[in-house]
Amino acid sequence: MESTKLQDGSTIVLLQKENQVLPVATEERIVFLPHYDTMVRSGMYEYYASEGQNSLPYALAELVDNSLTATARIKGVRTIEIRMLFDETLGKPAVIVLDNGCGMTSKQLNNWAVYRLSKFTRENSSFASDREAYVRPDPVPRSLNSDISYFGVGGKQAVFYMGETTRMISKPENSPDVHELILSKEEFERKEKNKEDIYSGFIRNRKPGDFSHVTQEDERFLRELIDEEPGKESFTAVVITGIRPEHITFLKQDFDLWTRKLAHVYHYYIHGVNGNDMRPCYENSDNLPNIDIQIFLREKPPRCPRAINLREIDNDMQTLYINATADTFEFKACTKSHSTVEGVLRYHPFLYDRETYPKETDPAQESGVQDQARGKRPIFDCYWNGRLIPYTTVSEFDWCARPKRGAPVAPECYSRFSGVLFTDDRFKVTTNKLTFMDLELQLKNKDTIFTRVVNGQEQRVKIQREFTQWLKTCHEKLDKQVQFLGFNEIITRTDGVPKRMQYPWSTFSSIEWDGKTFKTGQYVKSQNTQPIFNGSVVRFMLYGDHSGDVFATGGQVEIALEPKELYDMTRTIPISKIDRTTTTAAIKRSIHDELAKLPDKLNLGWPESNAWSQNAVRPAGTPLGPITVDILNKKGELISKLPSANQGNVKKLTVELKLLWHGKIITSHIIQNLSFKPWSSFAASLNKLGKYTLSLNALVNESHSFGGKQLPSYKLHFTITEGNATTFVVGAVSSPLHVGVPFDIPLELRDAHDHPAQPPPDLKPVLECRASWSSQACVYFLSQTHDLKVVLPGLTPDSQIVKISLLPGNPHSLHVTPDHSPVKVENGNSFSFNVEVHDEAGNITAQPKLVVRCQVWSRSYLPVVVADCSRTGAGPLAIKPINLKNMNGNECILRVKFDMPGQKHIAAVLRELKVVPSTRVSRIEVYTQTDDCLVLKDKDKIEWEAGDLISNLYYKLLDEGGKEVPLTAKIASMIKVNWTADGSVADLVQGKLPDVQVPKQVQGEHFYQVSFQDQHVSVNTSFTIVPRPDEPKHLKVTPSQSTVRMGEFLPGQISESLTDQYGNLTKTLTPTCVDNVTVEAEGLDKSAVAVTWQESSCSVVVTGVRFKSGTLGIRELCFTCRGFVAQVSIKVTAGLPAQLTLVSGPEQPLQVLNEHGIPTPFIIQLCDQFGNPSPDQRVVVALKSSSKALRVETTVTSQPVDQEGKASFTWAVLIPCCSTRGNYELEFRGSFNKKPIRGPMVKLIVIPDPNKPVSLTVKYDTNAKLPAGGILPVFSVTVVSDEGSPIRGFNPGAALMWLWKGVATGKEPPQEEVTRLMCSKPKKNEEDDCLHFRDKSIPDHAGKYTIQFALNLGQRNILLSEQYEINVVANEPFKLAPDIQPQTPAVSNTDDIAHRTLVKNMTLTITDTYGNAAGLELQGKVVVSIRNPNGGSNQDLPQFQDNTSTLILSLEEGKVHIDRLAVMQNSPGHDGGVYVLHFKPEVPKYPTLAPFELSFGFYNDAENQQNMSKLSKKKDELSHAIAVYKEIFNTNKELLDLLTSRHQDASNKEGILKTELGKRNIRITDIDKVLNEKTAEMDRLRNAPRRVCTIADPFRGHHDVLGKVGHLALVEDDAAAVVISWHIRGDMDCVITRTTDAARRIYNDTSGKQQVMPLETIYRNQSNRPMPHMRNGRCLFAPVGNPVRARDLLIYPENAECCDIVFRTILGDTILMDNLDSANNYRKAVVQQNIPCPTILTRQGERISAMGKFGGAQNRAPSIERLQGLVFGAPPPQQYHTLSEQIAMLHQYRAALQNKNLTRKERDNHMKKLKAPDMVQKEVDMEENLKQLEEINRQLGTFEGVQAWWRKINASLLCLCIYC
Repeated sequence: MESTKLQDGSTIVLLQKENQVLPVATEERIVFLPHYDTMVRSGMYEYYASEGQNSLPYALAELVDNSLTATARIKGVRTIEIRMLFDETLGKPAVIVLDNGCGMTSKQLNNWAVYRLSKFTRENSSFASDREAYVRPDPVPRSLNSDISYFGVGGKQAVFYMGETTRMISKPENSPDVHELILSKEEFERKEKNKEDIYSGFIRNRKPGDFSHVTQEDERFLRELIDEEPGKESFTAVVITGIRPEHITFLKQDFDLWTRKLAHVYHYYIHGVNGNDMRPCYENSDNLPNIDIQIFLREKPPRCPRAINLREIDNDMQTLYINATADTFEFKACTKSHSTVEGVLRYHPFLYDRETYPKETDPAQESGVQDQARGKRPIFDCYWNGRLIPYTTVSEFDWCARPKRGAPVAPECYSRFSGVLFTDDRFKVTTNKLTFMDLELQLKNKDTIFTRVVNGQEQRVKIQREFTQWLKTCHEKLDKQVQFLGFNEIITRTDGVPKRMQYPWSTFSSIEWDGKTFKTGQYVKSQNTQPIFNGSVVRFMLYGDHSGDVFATGGQVEIALEPKELYDMTRTIPISKIDRTTTTAAIKRSIHDELAKLPDKLNLGWPESNAWSQNAVRPAGTPLGPITVDILNKKGELISKLPSANQGNVKKLTVELKLLWHGKIITSHIIQNLSFKPWSSFAASLNKLGKYTLSLNALVNESHSFGGKQLPSYKLHFTITEGNATTFVVGAVSSPLHVGVPFDIPLELRDAHDHPAQPPPDLKPVLECRASWSSQACVYFLSQTHDLKVVLPGLTPDSQIVKISLLPGNPHSLHVTPDHSPVKVENGNSFSFNVEVHDEAGNITAQPKLVVRCQVWSRSYLPVVVADCSRTGAGPLAIKPINLKNMNGNECILRVKFDMPGQKHIAAVLRELKVVPSTRVSRIEVYTQTDDCLVLKDKDKIEWEAGDLISNLYYKLLDEGGKEVPLTAKIASMIKVNWTADGSVADLVQGKLPDVQVPKQVQGEHFYQVSFQDQHVSVNTSFTIVPRPDEPKHLKVTPSQSTVRMGEFLPGQISESLTDQYGNLTKTLTPTCVDNVTVEAEGLDKSAVAVTWQESSCSVVVTGVRFKSGTLGIRELCFTCRGFVAQVSIKVTAGLPAQLTLVSGPEQPLQVLNEHGIPTPFIIQLCDQFGNPSPDQRVVVALKSSSKALRVETTVTSQPVDQEGKASFTWAVLIPCCSTRGNYELEFRGSFNKKPIRGPMVKLIVIPDPNKPVSLTVKYDTNAKLPAGGILPVFSVTVVSDEGSPIRGFNPGAALMWLWKGVATGKEPPQEEVTRLMCSKPKKNEEDDCLHFRDKSIPDHAGKYTIQFALNLGQRNILLSEQYEINVVANEPFKLAPDIQPQTPAVSNTDDIAHRTLVKNMTLTITDTYGNAAGLELQGKVVVSIRNPNGGSNQDLPQFQDNTSTLILSLEEGKVHIDRLAVMQNSPGHDGGVYVLHFKPEVPKYPTLAPFELSFGFYNDAENQQNMSKLSKKKDELSHAIAVYKEIFNTNKELLDLLTSRHQDASNKEGILKTELGKRNIRITDIDKVLNEKTAEMDRLRNAPRRVCTIADPFRGHHDVLGKVGHLALVEDDAAAVVISWHIRGDMDCVITRTTDAARRIYNDTSGKQQVMPLETIYRNQSNRPMPHMRNGRCLFAPVGNPVRARDLLIYPENAECCDIVFRTILGDTILMDNLDSANNYRKAVVQQNIPCPTILTRQGERISAMGKFGGAQNRAPSIERLQGLVFGAPPPQQYHTLSEQIAMLHQYRAALQNKNLTRKERDNHMKKLKAPDMVQKEVDMEENLKQLEEINRQLGTFEGVQAWWRKINASLLCLCIYC
């Protein structure tokens, strides 16, 4: 009995028998775990392809969601990488998603593996982890909370949708271990098969970087991934393998498509809340997110890896929407459940000729009407927690939908906006995050409230009204729909427009609107007008002043209504009311219907049925009429008046009748009162012959036209001809007449009106002659006169007589003599005939062009013979000699034909000629006198052995009868042969011909000829000899091609055959010879050689010749067959191009400074697969950088190889996109027949340039107070290099400080009103890392100022700093001054207060020295008093209005306002006196403030006061003018002094430099030429070969890094360089840094593999101990071998102080000497002095240690070659430094010379300005003003004061004039 093992969880029921009925109910325990397909195949059902899209990007998005959530709390950059590894060399295809998030513990990793364990269900279950529970994030804009890893489903669905296995690798924060979990479909199947627990597994916990468990070769990429783990704080990597082939194809081929979709999904996570706005006016750099999503795709070489950051994608749909937006409409929606949705509408206007609404980047997604903006696509994309839900869109809301009628804007505007909705997790989505559950239903619920958001604030307004107004504004301001073309003029309109809108209106000839063009004169139809009308365009009008083509959304059109006959008017309507849907054909039909109402034609009636047809012909006297005339329209209706738009204006129709004869009016009549009955009768009898016209024209108001169109008319054309004939007259008959020739008798018949008439149809004329004749009797009547009677029966009279005479007639026959036949003639002789031409009566007749032709019919051509009988009618015909061929001795009969060309009626005459054979030579016969007696017939073909001789060849001559012609010397001399010119006449007389030599080559046929020719005949015979080959003598090998590529088969075939002694093919080979053929050659692939038999040529064919080894060049192929041997040379060339190799280039790894070139070119060699150089110039070699971050500028980026198969690439500049260092690769690729050729990869390290200035940083006391007129704080400007370190040593003269009033202007200062300040000279012992601007004056006027610094780098390159705003405040309070300087007042002692007023509306303010308001916080008082100007007595001073001498005014906030200040009525004072109005401020805090004084004149009467007041006013004006002139002259004097001083300084400096150059023997004729020569020489020295250190130094140039030891120093002596480098070889690779932090950074970057040494940790021994043999300045002994410290031989190109510290530490006191013997002696002497001796090195490469040890390999330096570049470089020669110094001095001299010329030019220009006419005029004006001022002062009594002032002014002017 079988036993079965019970499984866990089974239920056992014990029964007595098998079919026992259960007595009671029982329970059975079951387990229903889900099948593993739930997890493995869930993605197949969730990520189905929808709407023609591939959903793979959205599966990837699920993994990115997890990474975004994991990195949500990262402070720094959140990095997410998606790596596509499809390079089979690394293993099987894989997709890796890697992030630097918080990682997962083993518990959390277990939770991740549980299907549908969401973040909510795991909180209160057995799956809860040790981390805090889920907390909903706080609301943030656009819901960008990274809370999108949600359901516990998407990750598993995504990985199993893409592949079959996933490996989760994660390291949580603060954990030393990495956790690794594998889920595999294969493992699930295995467990199911083995009945194991499917949902169980193991998590591997390991150390970072431990990949010992990765043993499979197809997972080699995992080792690189795991090798990246050390040093990472936390991370998670999802590794998916078993990728489905269709996914791999999609990911490779559609890389741009799916990356663009991912960029769309995470657009706002990548670019921030406002999206990727790339427009120049937008600034969003402050709030950019810190999320980097990078994608890498690596394929099998030679395909280059691809990498992209989603932030770099600029063509995803959201980016296109944002950057095509002209305006936005933001809103919020609050649902019934209090959930909030943010929304944005973006308007994309119509611009000029196109819609700016972005089109779908994926054509499969494009839908709707293509000529509209959005078409049928929905408006809103929907985002959930910041990420796109791709398959849910919202088409529209009611408030933003297009109204069904009454739209306020054009309907197309409703398809010009796009939108986006942002929700949080309160709105539910499906687990695959492809669709929303009920978003659109909730938003379209009636309880949902929409509000508009403006500047972040919600506004409770009617959303539909706000949206409509926004849309209308966008349409009016942003849409540019109508393009106005063909500008004409600007007009003023008065046709009912408002007065303010009458001007200006621009007129145009055409517009372009919505893809259609409307032009002047074009038919259009209106819409939405009352009534609807048709018309033609007169012009287009646009309000505004325009001068050319312009775009606009409005405008009007002036239309002339059609048809013009009915509507003679124009109307102006808006352009929008043009009906664009109608067609021109429809408009024309409508106009045509209107025109059908107008008169169209006249209908002519004949009441008596005697109608005359058009162009009728009637005999003279026939009556015309009566007739009737009706007017019809196009509808065929009778009308008697015109239709009209106005019912009261009736226009009646009349008809004008005219009868014209040959265009001349003979009758005219106008018919009135038209009716539908016959209204008139018209009849007339017509007797004149000719053409008549009856003209009928409709008239309106006596006009033939209406509305510019002719009214209908009718014309009846007819003709009046003659009547029946009644009489006749005989005309003249031509005479004489000819026999047999018909002649005419003219008869003229006339009718009853004497008109020429036609004869009656039955008329039969009768001719009667008095004498009768016949052909026999005709000859007797020639030249006689005869009477001929003509009778016409029925006419009156009926007969007439005519006189006639006769001459011979026309030719009728030919007569030929002799008239017998045949006529005998010998072949080759001539013969003649006589001919006559007879007329019909047998008379000989002659006439012009009478020719008789004779033609002989023969087997050969005989020419035609003619005789001219034009004069006599007769003539002879001579026939040329007859030569008949092949008569064979027989007679021949020939026919002769006589005829007359052109006279076909004359019968031809025939005769016969009997031709008998000739006795002349007619044939040659050739034969041989041999045994076989060969006879060679004419054109015979015979075969003969090649090279043989044919002898005994004879000939004979025969006549036409076959008789032999005897040979004579004369006849023999006429025999010629074509194969030789040396024939013997004696042999020819005997009938023997010269021997024939048969050609040696069997090539075609050879022609031979024997000919005879005398004066009568030419006879020849010929034969052809075909040479045949002799017996075989040689083996001939013939290749079809002599060149073959290595590794390829020789094209074509090699033919083998046997030839005779002359090389002729013998065709003696047989098919059995194939087995005996052998082929031998060096490197020949014999396995591919094939030998075949070729029947057609009887030859052997060898194919499959291929060389697979050996050198290129000539190879000898050796062939054997049947004992014959032959060789052939084949040239072996390189195979097909297969690879590129780098044959020459700079040492690697290569380091390049940013924006610096690579001096050494890269030489690329094209090779075949065997490594042989290939010169195939069809191959193009291209260069590509591995990263877009590196831009390579080369002379050429791609080029074909040269004749040697090489391509050279020389770099001008290597520019990365950022200034930080980076590792890059340059790849060389070839292209051959569109197929790639792999090439080398060159690694290079781009390092920042420490000597390249990139920015200026400024430091100053920002808290300093800046009083006007004071001193600015010190500005310290640091020049920052590309690596971020300061650059030292800049010339202060190259730095400038710009100062201007106003706010910052951006990057550059304004063009005008800018003060330029020079940099201060550095102080003694001051660091040169900064440029200082000291003691710069603060501007005198308070306000906002801006400062910017500039550094001139040369070659028009100026480095600018940022702009800094400063606030200049007022200085200390100094004086009391008026806001506006009042004029000098004059008062009088009158009743009118206006004449007593001193000041009016004057404000006095406390100011500083420069006039800036400085007392805003001051309170006090102002004491006003009147004083004498010269401090005289205060008696009789004028008094103020209140009879007081002093007034006290209140001073508040530093100001006092005086409304009016006047003297009292009848005030004391001297008439004509001058007094001073004194304003004294009294402020406790500032007791010494200067008062304000104002002089005034006092007079007793008003008239005098007014005169003096005018004089005072004039005086003030002149004083102001003189002050202005004085300021101009003083400024010019100061400027001239400055320019003169500058020119003198520049001249002195130029002279000093020129003298110094002269001392160095540099003669300057052309400074630029000398500079170029010196520079070229220095470049030659710099580029000359010399010893260099080739240690790679990727760290040199980094911040606080000096570089590797081997690059810090140079050694001039080669032997010293070798031994010192070898001595410290362990330190040559050490990197020296300034700081420990920099050293630590390098240590970390290289994982501790790079040795470093920071300067700040080196003990600095500043003591300089003497050499061991020196004590107290004297030698202890006389050393030999030239001892010197090794470090003293080092030359430091830069950082000398730091390098000295380094090498003091590394080399110490090591000594260098000449040789080992001197070194040992030196050490011995030192030790004997009880002095320690340091290590000694020798120039021979030996070393004696400090212990005295020497000898052995460890103490001997190798050769410089074995050091492999690990040696100090050599400095440039001394001449290089001399040239460098000279070039620097030459640059200084050129700058000094240019400065000298510039300063001289500036001074000369200023001198010209001073002597200009306007300046001379200013001097004249100033003299005139001084004279006027002197006169006014004399009248005012102030002449003394003016004299002193005048002397001062005059002295100043005199000095200025002398200086000028």
